[in-house]
Amino acid sequence: MKRMLPQAIRFLLLFCVAIPAHAHIGSKDIFEQVDAGPYKLFVTIRTPTVIPGVATLEIRSSGAPVNAIHITPIPLTGEGAKNPPASDAMQASTDDPAFFTGSLWLMGTGSWQVRLQIDGAAGPATAGVPVAAMPLAILPMQRPMGIALGVLGLILTLGMVGIVAAAVREARLAPGIVPPPERRRRALITSAVTLAFLVFLLYGGNKWWNVEAAGYAKDIYQPSDLHITLTGNQLDLSIGDYSEKKHRWEADSTRDFLLDHGKIMHLYAIRQPGMDAAFHLHPEPISGGASDIHLRTMLPTMPPGAYKLYADVVQRTGFPETLTGTITIPPGLAATPLAPDDASAMPAPLASGELGPAYKLPDGYTMVWDRPTSIAANTGYTFRFHLLDPAGHPASDIQPYLGMAGHAAFVKADGTTFAHTHPDGSAAMPALMLANPGGSDMDGGMGGDGDMGDMPGMAQAIPPTVEFPYGFPGPGRYRIFIQMKHSGTVETGVFDAEVH
Repeated sequence: MKRMLPQAIRFLLLFCVAIPAHAHIGSKDIFEQVDAGPYKLFVTIRTPTVIPGVATLEIRSSGAPVNAIHITPIPLTGEGAKNPPASDAMQASTDDPAFFTGSLWLMGTGSWQVRLQIDGAAGPATAGVPVAAMPLAILPMQRPMGIALGVLGLILTLGMVGIVAAAVREARLAPGIVPPPERRRRALITSAVTLAFLVFLLYGGNKWWNVEAAGYAKDIYQPSDLHITLTGNQLDLSIGDYSEKKHRWEADSTRDFLLDHGKIMHLYAIRQPGMDAAFHLHPEPISGGASDIHLRTMLPTMPPGAYKLYADVVQRTGFPETLTGTITIPPGLAATPLAPDDASAMPAPLASGELGPAYKLPDGYTMVWDRPTSIAANTGYTFRFHLLDPAGHPASDIQPYLGMAGHAAFVKADGTTFAHTHPDGSAAMPALMLANPGGSDMDGGMGGDGDMGDMPGMAQAIPPTVEFPYGFPGPGRYRIFIQMKHSGTVETGVFDAEVH
């Protein structure tokens, strides 16, 4: 019984989850810059570790003064999105009226949004921030808690045996009468039977609990399978293996994927362990079906070596995934020119020392990072980068790159963290559009017109400065890849960050 009780107790935290912030690997929290009419908000959502669970929010406002913010959790799509629960009011800081905190319950897994209702000097406004919630693991019960519950269970079991024995031995005797031997013998037999019955109940309950836990464990999130085939410089990718592993997170065909900035997949290939070669590629679908989804790209010239692959896709529900894999590029591989929407960088390897805040680009331009003096883990920042022309002046020929002023990838040196973000934040653009007015009109699947190359405001002149909201999830060394475009050229600046 001592062994059996902790085994059952371990599953009391069955619904432990981790949320990788919009399909990112290793990044749990969400950082988003939200423009809600005249209000500008920096939103941090710290997602719960259990679902149902409580997410905590921090919002710093700028622009027009904000008087109050109400928050509501709503499924991103489906019938639940049409019937939101009552909203919760965030609390304004007594020291800083522009800083608000609050919490709310996320009651299920999948694609959600946090609906913001803002009331301020410029009138009411609303905005939505996507949240991807998924069960990832089952945490074991803490040993002290397991021991305490096991001792309590033992006391209750022995107490029940004692109550039954006393009832059989003394229930009909007058006070002060000593039970005769026959009653004591009957009580002893009844105690043994009761103990055996309770042990059987505990055993059966433990078996039932394990079956339920195993059933739930099958629904724990696992990224869709990414199968990789390299033939010459032809890279073939297939998503999904539904004949062997069908779960609720998987899509059925390319129709179930949304175009993210006009692409079904954003593929980063980063050479390991030096991180001295990085490519941002965009494989195109070549076929699709109910069993798997095929994409293909012809690789450009790549230095030989082992590469870690990070493949971002967004399902039609707005649920994003980052799939991973590896390839090995042999020496002398024949290659094709880099596609116009693709990007590459050849920085110095990690072992050569930390890259500085200014990165010289191949065509004479320079990208500069306003690097903070110190960077702390689990803290939201707005990281700012500038593109300078060969004369050292702010570049005047900036163009949108895949519909945005810039793209960023934050990657930890050991590969345990990867986050592909944009100036708005870490949310996938299709999910962001679904969460906000007009998003539901987007048809981003294959054959749809969901190309987001022309985002709102992109017709205007683009400044040579781009900002990315992000918070590093843990201490360590990170490499940051920043892409901006000017005069038809996509530039990739590379920077290192030591996070404390």
